Amino acid sequence: MSHFADQLLESVAAKAAPVCVGLDPVLAKLPDPVRRAADSDLDAIATFSLGVVEAVAPHVPCVKIQSACYERFGEVGVAVYHRVAAMAREAGLLVIGDAKRGDIGVTAEHYAVAGLDPVDALTINSYFGRDGIEPFCKHADATGKGLFALVRTSNPGGDAIQSLQLADGRTVAQAVGALMAELGEPYVGDSGYSLLGAVVGATKPGDAAALRKIMPKQIFLVPGFGAQGGGADDVRACFNTDGRGAIITASRSVIYAFAGGDAAQWQSSVQQAAVDLCQQVGAILA
Repeated sequence: MSHFADQLLESVAAKAAPVCVGLDPVLAKLPDPVRRAADSDLDAIATFSLGVVEAVAPHVPCVKIQSACYERFGEVGVAVYHRVAAMAREAGLLVIGDAKRGDIGVTAEHYAVAGLDPVDALTINSYFGRDGIEPFCKHADATGKGLFALVRTSNPGGDAIQSLQLADGRTVAQAVGALMAELGEPYVGDSGYSLLGAVVGATKPGDAAALRKIMPKQIFLVPGFGAQGGGADDVRACFNTDGRGAIITASRSVIYAFAGGDAAQWQSSVQQAAVDLCQQVGAILA
């Protein structure tokens, strides 16, 4: 059975692009031609999502699909989420389901099965600690899937909790990172990386550098580059010294790249934005 981290790093190497495009479709931001031609709001979301997949597939190794954008439409929305994930995988992309699931015991097992079945990897909530992570790891290991646990998020409000200092001098984020390193150790593949990765935002370079030392075997899924303000120094700190170990994810700056331009050519704009993103990240690591 394939190992997720090995597979992801092989795909990154093949495309020379440690980059992930995030699919967070919002109806009001979709191109006018897509909305006008759609039979329903969900149909517009589906058409746009599949068009983005088609545009970026030749250039990036993976996409991250925000499940909430589809789940809000109920069971038909969930079906579209599954359809988009399936089409992306058929196009040769690895798919990360961005659902941030979390619980303990049997409920965590149910979340693991439901969350990982349509995708290659899943974002999970680390707040339950060991009890909330291990059920996901066991199922991911049994099915060749991957996980990205929230450790240091890119949103400003996360500072209020994640930057708190504990009695031993570590921050909350560093303590969570140490736990992820421990729990991920049994699941390290031939690449030297675990199937259990970590979400570490690109907006906190000092924190990212410290967490990189704590979690040398975790692949970092790195939001915050582009629209959220993360820059070159922020991104560089997330990689190991060999230039591996992180996937930079950008959503709005890529999928809405057509804004202010020719909406009829929106796919070309998205494709070019994906190419530009790959080149920007490549230049940072050069």
